[in-house]
Amino acid sequence: MEKVLIIVGDASETVDTLYPFYRLQEGGYQPVVAAPEKRKYQMVMHEVKPGWTITKEWEGYTINADITFAEIKPEEYCGIFFSGGRAPEYIRDDEDLLRATRWFFAQNKPIASVCHGVEIPARADCVRGRRMATVGKCKFDLEVCGGIYVNAPCVVDGNLVSGRTFHDHGHYMGAWMALLDAERAARQSKGAPDRK
Repeated sequence: MEKVLIIVGDASETVDTLYPFYRLQEGGYQPVVAAPEKRKYQMVMHEVKPGWTITKEWEGYTINADITFAEIKPEEYCGIFFSGGRAPEYIRDDEDLLRATRWFFAQNKPIASVCHGVEIPARADCVRGRRMATVGKCKFDLEVCGGIYVNAPCVVDGNLVSGRTFHDHGHYMGAWMALLDAERAARQSKGAPDRK
């Protein structure tokens, strides 16, 4: 069973994280949760309430990290997913996470990002000239790092698939899963060993 990374930290958005986690399982992949430390992480729920101009945040479910960023061996994974929430702002300077992020971009592997997840590839200097969707408040983060903001529920730029918020999961997730399926087929045709 091919493995796919899901990048999280404390305050990762619950729906941003769990929807792809279970969608990967449904697609026959093994989701592997990676974080700064191997422990339980508190996720949050985000929504802009009617009449509010900022995001309301409250506690969501928790999730266990399977591995640390330092333990990531990128070649063992079929793809990577950058979850949203506030976590990306706090984990984007981790050198091991940046190393892994740059590898997936350099190797043209399937990458997906939603909401604030864009802050990680932006910090890794991987978004120059790339078209991406993200939550409006992260438009600056993307553009200041050379990316091109697109206000759409699904943006596909080569191996990179992105959505604005969890409301877009049903739009962009299928495109990313299709890239993963193609990558899995290519790996199997090359006789890549089964990674369990």
